[in-house]
Amino acid sequence: MKMNFAGRLVDLSRCQVMGILNVTPDSFSDGGRFTTADAALVRARTMVEDGASFIDVGGESTRPGAKPVSTQEELDRVCPVVEAIARELDTVISVDTSNPAVMEEVVGLGAGLINDVRALQREGAPEVAAKAGVPVCIMHIQGEPDTMQNNPRYHNVRRDVSSFLTERMRVVEKAGVRPENIILDPGFGFGKTVDHNIQLLATLEQLHLLGHPLLIGVSRKSMLGAITGRDVNERLPASLAAATISAMKGASILRVHDVRETVDAVKVVTAVKEAI
Repeated sequence: MKMNFAGRLVDLSRCQVMGILNVTPDSFSDGGRFTTADAALVRARTMVEDGASFIDVGGESTRPGAKPVSTQEELDRVCPVVEAIARELDTVISVDTSNPAVMEEVVGLGAGLINDVRALQREGAPEVAAKAGVPVCIMHIQGEPDTMQNNPRYHNVRRDVSSFLTERMRVVEKAGVRPENIILDPGFGFGKTVDHNIQLLATLEQLHLLGHPLLIGVSRKSMLGAITGRDVNERLPASLAAATISAMKGASILRVHDVRETVDAVKVVTAVKEAI
């Protein structure tokens, strides 16, 4: 199953790795490290050399309690990085944004995937995404980043996530987004307790019933810290365990900080699955 990301075909029947490139001062793991275009390009090049098929550029932190940034500030952070990567590297550029103006601008600069943690819920976002014509990732979130961890509740987390994603697919398809351009993300850590996250991971394969590729992001997240007692920079083994489980359960894209190590884990999973 190949998907066209602005002219680059990627086989999503095999698990791919997406490298995280936060160009923000306040992201939970690597905030402030790659805020210049030169530093961001060096990091992106390393991740591509390590085996990343996607580079996910984010100009607004979505960690719990994060505050929004203005459209102009997000554009100023993201656009020079997207331009530099598009000019220098052979990779799919994903942009982590919920802002329709940013979506429109970055696709014009060469981005091949819109990755929206708010599931294209902002006014005009579905229409802009449809006009852009590139794949979109729709993620489940309960609330907004600044409030999402304030006592999240579900009747059944997997079913509620599925219902939300199904409804958002209906809305964006009505706006003109082609079904073959939709990727889904259950949103680990976005309005969910540790138990909710564990239940989602345990039942991840059931989300394939929605009929779209799955993008999974659990790298270094607080759920892993709660399970292991490790600080954010000591969560590589736990992140690899979660990535391996996700790949075994059929994830198409793993969004990670540690590309080289995750690529190796995926190679083992792929070898095992091909031997079955």
